[in-house]
Amino acid sequence: MGRIKLIILGVIALILGVVVFDGMFIVRQTETALVLQFGRPVLPIHSEPGLKFKVPLIQDVEYFDKRILDLDPRPEEVILQDQKRINVDSFVRYKIVDPLEFKRRALTQANFVQIFGGRLNAAVRAEVGKVQLPDMLSDKRNDVMTRITAALKLQASQFGVAVVDVRIGRTDLPAATAQSVYKRMNSEREAQARKLRSEGSEIKAKIQAGADRKRTVILAEARRTSQILRGEGEGIKTTTLNNAFGQDPEFFGFYRSMEAYGEALGGDGTTMVLSPDSEFFRYFLDETGINKKK
Repeated sequence: MGRIKLIILGVIALILGVVVFDGMFIVRQTETALVLQFGRPVLPIHSEPGLKFKVPLIQDVEYFDKRILDLDPRPEEVILQDQKRINVDSFVRYKIVDPLEFKRRALTQANFVQIFGGRLNAAVRAEVGKVQLPDMLSDKRNDVMTRITAALKLQASQFGVAVVDVRIGRTDLPAATAQSVYKRMNSEREAQARKLRSEGSEIKAKIQAGADRKRTVILAEARRTSQILRGEGEGIKTTTLNNAFGQDPEFFGFYRSMEAYGEALGGDGTTMVLSPDSEFFRYFLDETGINKKK
């Protein structure tokens, strides 16, 4: 009998322990807790960290992260104003500021991600579709982001969510569009290269023509100067020789003969067959140039 009482007391203690344990919950600093009774929220909302209490076995607790969260849906293909297609990868950073409203409108976190991700892509299609491809590579991209952010902030308040930031991470061209754009850009670059080469060839021809003209002028001036100097030198030489001849005709004859010997016999292997009595060799027989045999 006593053993049965102990078992009964143990079971009662276990049930009480389970009830007491189920009636307590802990709220962390990064969380907000919402108590649900048969699926319906019960006030107040627990946002302060610490140990909290609820009705055991009747009420449940759902936790919401107070930190900034990310929502990154799949990339969306968008048709631009110039009918080009691009793949836009966008994301949102948001924060749950009203868990009660979030629970009422979104029901679950997964459901909110699906709903709001669709709204993000819709806003991206609406705003990006108003611009052209070059605008997405210029300062107009910031204007597009501003309009998308404003539209999402307005819609986010309906879910008890505050949008912190909206960004377009990447904008890629589809394969067919990318190939078409690449060919067009390649054609433009080739045309520009041909134009630059043509302009360069024209400049080269002008520089070469100018250089050739200057070269011709310089050479002509050099020849004219050299001829003038050579003429002046020949004149001075002739005058000097004439003066020398007038002062000493015999020395002048000797000097001219030595020059003739140098020009006639200066080469290697020169052979001359002349009579020793010839006028050409008169200074070989006598330094005075007088042929004594005559």
